Amino acid sequence: MAITRPHSSSFFSGLLLIFVGVLLLLHNYQGYDLGEALKHWWPLIFIIWGAIKLFERTMATRSGQASGGTVTASEVLLVFGLILLVGIVVAIDIAKQHMPGEMDLGTETFGYDLEATPKPISPDSHVTIHNERGNISVRSSDTAEIRVSGKKNVKAWSDSDAQRVANPISVEIVQSGDGYEIHPTGLPSRDSRISVDLEVSVPPKAVVTVRNDKGDITISDMAAPVVINSGNGDIEVRDTAGDVSIDSRKGDIKVSDTKGNVKLSGHGGQVEVISASGSFTLDGEFYGPIRAEKVAKGVRFVSQRTDLTLSQLTGHMEASPGSLEVADVPGNLTVRAQDDISIENVTGKLKVDNHKGDVEVRYSTPPKEEVEIDNSSASISITLPESSNFEILGDCHNCDIQSEFESDSLKTTQHSGDSHIEGTYGSGHGPKITLKTSHGTISIHKTS
Repeated sequence: MAITRPHSSSFFSGLLLIFVGVLLLLHNYQGYDLGEALKHWWPLIFIIWGAIKLFERTMATRSGQASGGTVTASEVLLVFGLILLVGIVVAIDIAKQHMPGEMDLGTETFGYDLEATPKPISPDSHVTIHNERGNISVRSSDTAEIRVSGKKNVKAWSDSDAQRVANPISVEIVQSGDGYEIHPTGLPSRDSRISVDLEVSVPPKAVVTVRNDKGDITISDMAAPVVINSGNGDIEVRDTAGDVSIDSRKGDIKVSDTKGNVKLSGHGGQVEVISASGSFTLDGEFYGPIRAEKVAKGVRFVSQRTDLTLSQLTGHMEASPGSLEVADVPGNLTVRAQDDISIENVTGKLKVDNHKGDVEVRYSTPPKEEVEIDNSSASISITLPESSNFEILGDCHNCDIQSEFESDSLKTTQHSGDSHIEGTYGSGHGPKITLKTSHGTISIHKTS
């Protein structure tokens, strides 16, 4: 009796359905950004598809079958149908963000006051605030107690319908060990019609942790560390004395006038850190612009495109897709990127490793430390005061070197389309400047 082999598309179809089903499940219950996943990972479907077809063809050849691993019309329809489904879900998410009123035709938002009984606590207690949907505001209070007020917001057809939903909702303060937890109660599970805004005041030395799935978070005037875990919403932290740690999945972040270290991670949009007495670390994919200003203990910025370290920042740093600008660094700066880069006034060592983006470096005073710029498929421009003393080595593959500095000990040569500059300028006791690029130009200018 002949053994009938399963249809060749069954394995791929099942695997694809599982894959898309997991993505949709993560989107519904964990706030996973399907748009970002589709933008970066859609070729994975075709890679898996091709690998399975190669495997099926190999197995068919070994078993002596005439054909195997062919792409069927049903598979093509399944792939593009599922891509269309995910695209529709992404489009709905975008529409909800940009046209919230249009997505709730016929309904109105009704608000009802919310307040909890104040609870006395130790001034340095741990306070955790957990909310699923709604804005959270935390500020310091002169009294050694937790005070919570807010508003219950319900989208409904009428006030009576909204009241029926809102009546069971309250907020409670629960002691857990040596800490306290604040959270709404009586909420229907994951009902997008309902949001609870919380206004919380605690002693300034309380250690605050905030977890919010969807909604804006504002924290101010705290003297102890602040920890924030946000799913979707803007975050602002200001006038704090302790460290600030933020993990975000979507939204803008602003931190200002903090005396501790600032650490941001995850995903998001615009980032702004201004006047930090500690350090600023950014690890994740934030699409900007990303701006830092006056960070006393330096900046560390790591993403798929950029790896930046600077020891101190008295001026500003701004990064946006395709560009990076840094000004006034009284210390060392190291950067690896794939952007147009503009750097001004670095007093310490400067090292740039870049690809496919122009690099421009300017000094208002003569450099005192080594400068190393390695670029490819783009230009390098460096501007120095005429009073500078330096040793220079520059190589330009398939490009030209142009220098406004002239000296008997400074030689520029060309050979087979390549250009080379080497020598010293001034006293010769200055720092070494190394410049390398290809398919661009190297320009060495005097400060005007």
